[in-house]
Amino acid sequence: MNTQTSPSPQFYLTAPAPCPYLPGEMERKVFTHLVGPRATEMNDLLTQGGFRRSQNIAYRPACEACRACISVRIIVDEFVPGRSFKRIQAINSDVVSTVFPAQPSTEQFSLFRGYLDHRHQSGGMSDMSALDYAIMVEDTHVQTRIIEYRLRSPGDGLSLQPKGELIAVALSDQMSDGLSMVYSFFNPALSKRSLGTMMVLDHVNRARSLGLPHVYLGYWVRGSHKMDYKTRFLPQEHLTNQGWERYEPGADVTGQANDES
Repeated sequence: MNTQTSPSPQFYLTAPAPCPYLPGEMERKVFTHLVGPRATEMNDLLTQGGFRRSQNIAYRPACEACRACISVRIIVDEFVPGRSFKRIQAINSDVVSTVFPAQPSTEQFSLFRGYLDHRHQSGGMSDMSALDYAIMVEDTHVQTRIIEYRLRSPGDGLSLQPKGELIAVALSDQMSDGLSMVYSFFNPALSKRSLGTMMVLDHVNRARSLGLPHVYLGYWVRGSHKMDYKTRFLPQEHLTNQGWERYEPGADVTGQANDES
């Protein structure tokens, strides 16, 4: 039996399913497995080509009649936080962030379940168990890290493990040209802190300190209001048929004026 790994990835197409973002639309995805010694290299190339990672799967939309999903990445060197972002950073000045290997914990899962139960009760992840969460975190063949965000407590800075309340978590991949935010979640009761935005801003700062030019935010879904926050982090680039192009607010992906009100 030939057990050698194929030198090129094999791609597959999912069956049509209801779109979780746009009512009345059907989604399909093309995907491949990220395994073996070339997993990190393939993750870089595929992410730069508009794919996202979930566990050891890289996927991207392949919908027949819709092109609403657009890959987005922040241009780190040019990013300057505006007044609202500075306010969010100030509100969260008491938050300590710590990077760990991609290993799950009971505390993380408890926060994750609370987030799902509040924000995604009917989503595809709504029934995830502790084992499912552990697989989501651990099933990776690339350079993945967990970033924990905790409220500062006495003694932080003296220990490698902060002890304050865990309020947010990000699962992130480090690639050759940036950080990719695979998944993030937070305490929904702390809405005034804008923790989702705080984590994006933290990734921009981390990418800058590492000398990486981009932060990948996944897909902005045109027409889905809950995805509109991604276009606030300017300047940014969108992946079009012509490659990565600078996004101009108020214009669609082809550069024409957007007539939507």
